[in-house]
Formats: sequence, C-alpha cells, structure tokens
Amino acid sequence: MVRRGYDALSYHYRSDDAGDDGYALWLTDLKARLPASGSVLDIGCGCGVPVARSLAGAGHDVTGVDISEVQIERARRLVPGARFLQADATQLDFPPGSFDAVVCLYALIHMPLDEQPRLLHRIAGWLRPSGWLLATTGQDAWTGTQDQWLQGPAPMWWSQVDAATYRSWITETGLEVTAQEFVPEGDSGHALFWARPTLPEP
Repeated sequence: MVRRGYDALSYHYRSDDAGDDGYALWLTDLKARLPASGSVLDIGCGCGVPVARSLAGAGHDVTGVDISEVQIERARRLVPGARFLQADATQLDFPPGSFDAVVCLYALIHMPLDEQPRLLHRIAGWLRPSGWLLATTGQDAWTGTQDQWLQGPAPMWWSQVDAATYRSWITETGLEVTAQEFVPEGDSGHALFWARPTLPEP
C-alpha cells in the first residue's frame, strides 16, 4: 500500500520545485556535523527534494533509497548528483561503517513495526564512529490507514509506537540520543531524534 500510494501521490506530496520548508534547520545542522564530501544514506528519500538535493548540492556523496518507483524516477531527474535505489529499506544491506550520516525522515513509520527496530540496529552498524542518525518517528502509538490521503487518489498506511519506545530502540542499538524534539503536525506530530555511536570513556 505504501509503494502504490507514493507512486500515485508523489506530486501531491511534494512538487519538483518545493523548498526546504521545515527541513531547512535540520539540514543546516546536519551539514555542520558532516565532514567534507561526507557519505550520507537517505532512507525514504522520496523525490530527492529537499534532503538529497541539499546535501548533494553541498558536495556530499548521497545515496537515496525509496520503495516507490515514481519517487526514484523523479529523484534521479531532480538530483543527478546523487545515486538512487528503488528498494525496500528493511531489506537493505551495506558494509559496516559505510556512512557519515543516515537520514530517515517520515519513512520509518511506513514500515512494519517488527522490522523497525531491526532496521535501526542495521543503521547503527552502517554508521562510522563519528557518524550521525537523523530520524523522525511517531510521537504516539498508532497503526492505520487514511483514504484519499492529501486529497489524492490513493490511501496511505502507517504503523508506529510512541516516542519513548523509539528512544529505547535507538539506544539499544548502541547509539546515544543527543537530542529529541517534538515536531507538530496537525492535531499530533512526530518525534525528531539526533543520535550517534556511543563515544568510548576517556
């Protein structure tokens, strides 16, 4: 349902010329934490706008992954300076220490609940010792669908636990949560996490 939904709703979700909108501060903070020409994995990259576009434009090596064929086709056109893979994120496999950052914004909550902690564990392994995870999760536990999402022609599906559980899942991977904030949306919202590999004791 998620793949079919984003295939049908890609342009409802974000136009080709969309700005950075609420992502601007997060992207500024991320770029300040990355080394020059850093390697970044963007999970749920959508059409490549704004995350991959912003990071590739700043000279970073970006790999974007999305389950939607339409989103990936658009991303390859809109951000030719990055590489994009159409894939189920829960099936991804990269060598340990592949990335300086993994970004997962508004994507984890579209995956089956039992797959989410497993993916977070794999993400922790893909990060370099100085790497960063930037992720949004659910704020409150909920699983369900919405018909004609975004006033478009297709339904959409979500499945999420509460923010405290996501924080536990992240720390159980060996990552340290350095910041958590609430991102409002409509009557509810999302949790935003910054996390990094736990630094050794001095």
